[in-house]
Amino acid sequence: MKMNLPVLTVSIALILSGCASTGDTTDKALSERVTEEMGNTVSWLPQSDSAVRTASLDQLLPVEAVQALVDEAIAHNPGLQQTLITLKQSKIRETSANASRLPQASASLSGNNSENTDTSYSASVNVSWEIDIWNRIGDSVDAAAFTTRSNAAALQSARATLAASVMQGYLDIISQQKILDIEKKKLAALENSESIILNRYRTGLGTLADLDTARTSSATSRANIAEYENNLASSKRALAVLLGRSDMSLADVAISESFPDVVLPLAALPEQDLARRPDLMTAYYQIKANESSEKVAYKQLLPSLNITAALSDSGATPALSLFKDPVWSLLSSITAPLFQGGELRANIALAELDTLNSWWNYQDTLLTAVQEVQATLDLENSYQRRQQHISQAYSNSRRSQDNYTSQYRQGLSDILDLLSVTQTTYSLEAQLVQLQRNQLSNRIDLGLALGLGVSS
Repeated sequence: MKMNLPVLTVSIALILSGCASTGDTTDKALSERVTEEMGNTVSWLPQSDSAVRTASLDQLLPVEAVQALVDEAIAHNPGLQQTLITLKQSKIRETSANASRLPQASASLSGNNSENTDTSYSASVNVSWEIDIWNRIGDSVDAAAFTTRSNAAALQSARATLAASVMQGYLDIISQQKILDIEKKKLAALENSESIILNRYRTGLGTLADLDTARTSSATSRANIAEYENNLASSKRALAVLLGRSDMSLADVAISESFPDVVLPLAALPEQDLARRPDLMTAYYQIKANESSEKVAYKQLLPSLNITAALSDSGATPALSLFKDPVWSLLSSITAPLFQGGELRANIALAELDTLNSWWNYQDTLLTAVQEVQATLDLENSYQRRQQHISQAYSNSRRSQDNYTSQYRQGLSDILDLLSVTQTTYSLEAQLVQLQRNQLSNRIDLGLALGLGVSS
């Protein structure tokens, strides 16, 4: 009984496959352990009743001007564009990997002209196909597909981080402007004190030492103003860079004079919040991609089956060589690695280590994610308490400043006491601004930690 050539080839391949291992084990894949263990031992700190359930970062700061800045940054930020290009490249590589599953065809036409012979032409069409009996090509396609998903999650993470940076940059400009305004009010108060001291000195009630002390405080305040003006300019430049603006100008950007309300996002169940974090998705899909690559490395030890078909003809003219009386052939071949100096085994070891490394990278990312959520939740409570105490201290200091000003005019207090309470009052006001800015910025960080993305 005759056996068909392809059937014989497959039979031999099945026999040879017993000589190699595909690397399959009874242990659970690392990617399966990831999905089973996420958030099992984590619990969030309690939040205040003001926390609101939100679906995206856009809902944290629903200000039209801010949303316009976020849209501009997403469209023009150079770093984000590079991440987008990386994703596009990954999709092309996935298409390229998938092409290996399909038959490959080529055609050729050649002519031969030798001495004492007539010119002859030959044409051929060749079709080759590797039968993926071990799903090695399929695993390669899976690796490319998981890499694409990992890059897509990385793009999502980059978009969210950029949007949060733009929002925080907007808040930082408001903060720097308010601190600058406070310092200018402080300078005005110090200059007013100078005037009072000078009047008292002219009437014989004060000393030059008092005047020098006041002038020292005023000069120090002017130096602070120069620093705060530079800080404000730096904040504007930083936001311009995020927007992808080369001129570093924000003249056309409307910046509010007061802080807008930033919603406090509500933390849900840890496994739900962590599952939607794009950085964790990136790390998870990288594990899946490396696991597929590891399978490919093992299956390189197995024989490969290729089928090649050819259709050829020849003639005295190009027209006569184009398959007027063609000859066809069919060839099946098995290729099995015998000795490559340990290269294939080394590739397997490297693939296993890549998978293990991606597993530990996921664990590191998970620990960081949990720490970020816990830290931002804790900071929210801390900022609320600190603002209450600083607000009370500021109110007391304002009353004390008024009292010392009145007493100094009457000669009942020392100039150092008046300058000290003035410095304290405006310092506390600046602290309140910074605390408010930090709290609002921390809420945006909390939204990022909870995996909120950008809706647009």
